[in-house]
Amino acid sequence: MSDTNVRIQDDLYEAVNGEWLKTAVIPDDRPSIGGFATLSDEVEKLMMEDFKAFANGEKTSDIPEMKYAISLYKKVLDEDRRSRDGIAPALPILERINALESVEDLNNAAKEFLLDDISLPVVLGVATDMQDVTKHSFIVTSPQIILPDTTYYAEDNVQGKALLADFSDMVKKVLKFTPLTEDEQKAYLADTLAYDALIAKKVKSRLEWSEYYKNHNPMDIDEVAGYLAPFDIKRLLKELYGDRAPKTVIVYDPRAIKEMNGYFNAGNFTLYKHWLYVKKLLLSCACLSVELKTLANAYRRALTGVAADPSLEKEAYRYASNTYSEPVGVYYGRTYFGEEAKKDVVDMCHRIIDTYKLRMRRNTFLADQTKEQAIKKLSTIVVKMGYPDTIREIWSKLVFDEEDSLLAAVEKIERVRNEDQLDKLYKPVDRTKWVMPGHMVNACYNPFSNDITFPAAILQKPFYSLKQSASENLGGIGAVIGHEISHAFDNNGANFDENGNLKNWWLEEDFAAFKALTQDMVKQFDGIAFHGGKVSGELTVSENIADNGGMGVTLEIMHTLDNADFKAYFMNWARVWCIKAKEEYFMLRLASDVHSPGPVRANMPPRNFAEWYEAFGVTDKDGMYLAPENRISIW
Repeated sequence: MSDTNVRIQDDLYEAVNGEWLKTAVIPDDRPSIGGFATLSDEVEKLMMEDFKAFANGEKTSDIPEMKYAISLYKKVLDEDRRSRDGIAPALPILERINALESVEDLNNAAKEFLLDDISLPVVLGVATDMQDVTKHSFIVTSPQIILPDTTYYAEDNVQGKALLADFSDMVKKVLKFTPLTEDEQKAYLADTLAYDALIAKKVKSRLEWSEYYKNHNPMDIDEVAGYLAPFDIKRLLKELYGDRAPKTVIVYDPRAIKEMNGYFNAGNFTLYKHWLYVKKLLLSCACLSVELKTLANAYRRALTGVAADPSLEKEAYRYASNTYSEPVGVYYGRTYFGEEAKKDVVDMCHRIIDTYKLRMRRNTFLADQTKEQAIKKLSTIVVKMGYPDTIREIWSKLVFDEEDSLLAAVEKIERVRNEDQLDKLYKPVDRTKWVMPGHMVNACYNPFSNDITFPAAILQKPFYSLKQSASENLGGIGAVIGHEISHAFDNNGANFDENGNLKNWWLEEDFAAFKALTQDMVKQFDGIAFHGGKVSGELTVSENIADNGGMGVTLEIMHTLDNADFKAYFMNWARVWCIKAKEEYFMLRLASDVHSPGPVRANMPPRNFAEWYEAFGVTDKDGMYLAPENRISIW
């Protein structure tokens, strides 16, 4: 795989991955390949074979909920039924939207709209309360915009204009299938774009959203109701909860809520209604005929550079496995995840946590009091490895009738799911819940429960293998484990205590020192040229801090190994971040993703550590050199 024409001292990423990159072919239905994407592909192929066997009656499962996933899978595959039905299954819900004549009509329908996934002027729901993670709170936040970020709406943003043209072309084609007249179709599209432009002036940018600890803004319901009028949120809450309607709600996007009249009011109700019609139509197309589904995916394809939609078989597997993610993940884990591997990686997690504690005790910018609080947080991190032991009750409630159309089945599922989530408001938070299913190739840190999750699917090469050396595994899954632990102390996670509560546990001067180091990390990445664009140090700082911490702690463990191979460590680190992608996808990620691009993640963190220079004899004459005064190691 390595490129012998590129010196590793000049470009670790290219030296390790260059030969593979020259010949790798991106599948027509994917925006990228390599690393995470390639492993996801392999898991998907394996699971698609199982789903096919289940559907043909060649295989059975002792997980009861799997039968619902397979039934939904068959509905997606039933191209004849979907073609016969055409747009008909969506017409009742579109007619409900078109029947709205006023804000009062909307207020009358608001509860049912919320339960049926029909967008209200603001997004409403129930989520964990950041200040007391044992309970839930009612959440109010802003609607979603069409383009990936508010920055795309700038007058001089050529890419934004091109994407809106792609979106408009898509909507024109889809609207032709509706009962609307030609003039109505034009009006609905124009109004959708006009309403979206109004929203875009008020909502948070991706950069603002990246600081998620700032989402916790408790407000009195009377104050919020004043901002949202003429939409009647108090009436809606009363209908949902009766006398227990919350007196305080959490506002995630205060500006968009306080200035909602800038995009929704009685005077522009028609704009909202037409925007809502188009939005619901596009969402429904995924469950209508294959022709409509393909037409309604055109914008996504333009956004990511994908040439074609996945095959119907792949689409069916993805839809069913996403809808029933927990039971499907448990099936994958029980079938394909070995207990020996699980024990080995769990042991690695605890060793990394213990090493993190030692590093925290040696920290030079924190007072002892702050160090003890950080170590307490490390001591209470919960490790979730592989897949859940049990499947939650909600998954057995996501049922539908065999004669239902695909859209009708999905609507029933979403209704139950929405009812269940809204019903959680006065119930305790389930801290055992997994935020990622076992068949997902990913990992995460949950700040609200102070836990780290490693689904079974990621515990494979290049991240991990019992057949890889300890050095390679530390450069792969070990550094990823350290990365997720480091999120407990990034610019977001640092604001939460060992229980997951939003709480300041820092001495003022210690937090100031940490913020200064955070700014150093911003500067180190900011402006790095990549595929004609530039990395935003601010947008990606949390992930860059986590990469830095993950590398620092695993390099320390490397020094304790009997046969430590630092070259193998760094080479597997670079292998993990290998990616070949469509240009459109790279541009999308640059503008909206909190992660730096794979090649940047491979090449920047090593430069901060002496082990990199010693392993490959890197000097100030080499491309991968960074002067000692510019090297950063926060955790």
